Amino acid sequence: MSESEQYSRNTLMDFIDYRPLDIEICDVTLRDGEQTPGVVFSKEQKLAVASELDSMGIEVIEAGFPVVSAYEKEIVKEIANQGFNSRICCLSRAVKGDVDAALECDVDIVSIFIAMSDMHLKYKYHRSLEDMLGCAKEAIEYATDHGLKVRFAAEDASRTPVDRLKQAFKEVEKDYKVQYVSLADTVGILNPKTTHYLVSEIFKSVNTSICIHCHDDLGMATANTLAAAEAGAKQLHTTVNAIGERAGNASLEEVLVALRVQYGIDRYDTTKLNALSRMVSEYSGITPSVNKAIVGQNAFTHESGIHVAAILEEPRTYELFLPEMVGGKRNLVVGKHTGTKALKGIINSIGFCLEREELCALIEKVKVCTEEKRKSISRDQLEKMITQVKQEQKTPGSEKEKFSI
Repeated sequence: MSESEQYSRNTLMDFIDYRPLDIEICDVTLRDGEQTPGVVFSKEQKLAVASELDSMGIEVIEAGFPVVSAYEKEIVKEIANQGFNSRICCLSRAVKGDVDAALECDVDIVSIFIAMSDMHLKYKYHRSLEDMLGCAKEAIEYATDHGLKVRFAAEDASRTPVDRLKQAFKEVEKDYKVQYVSLADTVGILNPKTTHYLVSEIFKSVNTSICIHCHDDLGMATANTLAAAEAGAKQLHTTVNAIGERAGNASLEEVLVALRVQYGIDRYDTTKLNALSRMVSEYSGITPSVNKAIVGQNAFTHESGIHVAAILEEPRTYELFLPEMVGGKRNLVVGKHTGTKALKGIINSIGFCLEREELCALIEKVKVCTEEKRKSISRDQLEKMITQVKQEQKTPGSEKEKFSI
């Protein structure tokens, strides 16, 4: 199947101006995703997820926060020594001991973070901006002196004065040659317009690669991440199934598929997305909502008769991209909204052929059963109904039993 047959391209992109995307993905499932309340990954689980991310072509994997515990440090070190193509990153406060822990783990990148918003300076640190910047610079200098690549991250950047961010980023760029500066929308306050503005302002002020880390408190993390990419952000942060603290983070599956459909970036193996989603769901104990984009149970499920009839002829009539592109499966459901044409197509697809009278009798049973039980009919239930209809049609005048599910 050709690339053009797998999805519909958003041709309206041809009419808007945006900077060509130069991006990489940093997946933070193993660190920020594990900050989801109640979620703790084992070493084996983290290694399995990291291996899948690496096989998909994810450029950077944030493996954890080594200073949290000796076990966490052990896991991060083991991931860093797997020989993955992905570069391995870990989190660090602006503290020398945290950087030492990162060094012991053999990671490629250390993400040193501080918050510079008035809110965090006053209520979290109880310290001045100058004090916190001083701590950050000492930690960055220590890390670079020991050969680590550094990402300098501004927590709560979306509530920090833009000029303050510019000045801090320019200083660390000039004095320490950090590899990345990072903007965190810690409470998910941004929208696509303000994300674009913030990233654009930083992009004009520094030569260092910019990272964007979006939370989903207003349901805009994926949209904001893409807006940041259009504005010049290099590194896009994601989590599998959008897990993370509170409402979660930008969804890996949504970002990767959007990059492909909207911008033609197809270097990631999206066919692994559904399997990875199920893996993380099992490990985290959190199942994505049924209508979750890409990986939800209903992402490729169709009941409406008009939709099903069209899909049987050309799936892209009601599917932006084919399920195979993301390792999913199509599910045509028989229910209250199923029409005769759609039902005929469905029963033919599972190996049955009914005469017109049988089909009319079957559609009537389907509607009665689904309205009474208020749920769709499974394939097994449909096959039983077909058998019953065929039997009834062979014995005219016999009492027709009511089919129950």
